[in-house]
Amino acid sequence: MSTPDDDKVLDLALRPNRFDEYVGQEQIKKNLFILIQAAKKRKEPLEHILIHGPSGLGKTTLAYIVAKEFGAGIRITSGTALEKAGDIGSILTGLSDGDFLFIDEVHRLNKAVEETLYPAMENYQLDIIIGKGASAKTLQVALPHFTLIAATTRTSLLANPFRSRFGAQYKLDFYTNDEMKEILRRSAQLLKVPIDNDALDRVARASRFTPRIANRLLKRVRDFSEVKHHGAITEPIAQEALALLGIDELGLETTDRKILLTIADQFKGGPAGLKAVAAAIGEEDDTIEDVYEPYLMRLGFLTRTARGRMVTDTARKHLGLPAQAGISTDARQTLI
Repeated sequence: MSTPDDDKVLDLALRPNRFDEYVGQEQIKKNLFILIQAAKKRKEPLEHILIHGPSGLGKTTLAYIVAKEFGAGIRITSGTALEKAGDIGSILTGLSDGDFLFIDEVHRLNKAVEETLYPAMENYQLDIIIGKGASAKTLQVALPHFTLIAATTRTSLLANPFRSRFGAQYKLDFYTNDEMKEILRRSAQLLKVPIDNDALDRVARASRFTPRIANRLLKRVRDFSEVKHHGAITEPIAQEALALLGIDELGLETTDRKILLTIADQFKGGPAGLKAVAAAIGEEDDTIEDVYEPYLMRLGFLTRTARGRMVTDTARKHLGLPAQAGISTDARQTLI
């Protein structure tokens, strides 16, 4: 049975190292390749890059690949880790010319850190204020010519002056089922997991079009197979393992079903406010909006209107509910 530490090591092992190993996002890869080659030809640092999209689609992986393809070092941090201006200042002064700084969840930067980045991104200089009040002085420190790669799941939370300083902006989209199968096939080979094509298809369909989830499910199916079965993973084994995890054929988990069933039952199909739904199921509204809603909307199970969230007839059909009708609390508990 694998442990969380084992999973971290395996996640790194499964991460693509080159563009030709990175499955999907073809248009973005082409644009990044041209960006890198043009900068190399001019012997200039890359323009600052903003990558946005739902979590788990490969934003961090792309940052690693860009740095490797450019032949430069990369420092990794997150918006929540940079609490004050001095934190970002110490990182920036430690970089070398051509290096990359990757900030994940950049929308979580506080205002002081964000404003410190403005002159650093534009003029490669760090403004340090010495003293207070009328005697305060500004000291400008020259910085190496670095490239900032920022990743976010919430572009709407970025200030316009900050967002406009990124010369290249790319949005990652969900993957197709064929791309998910290709990703899983590569991961199975690296993990030396024997799995047939039908089982790959079953796991791919439950992976929510997201590589991170696909690799996680593959490892859990592998664990189940090693304990309960011997030999190659077949479709029935994959089905049994996913059912044990509470994941249905479309990748819906317990929380997904709670969201849909709560809106269908308690809120009569909607519209229902996000905070009201979050309170009803005991989940944070940010988690619902960032983690669960994008996939439910992609499936056409949920719609967002100015008045709130609404469950579609497609979702009702999948859950076995009558069209345009709620269900009883007993039935909801049974389905959950």
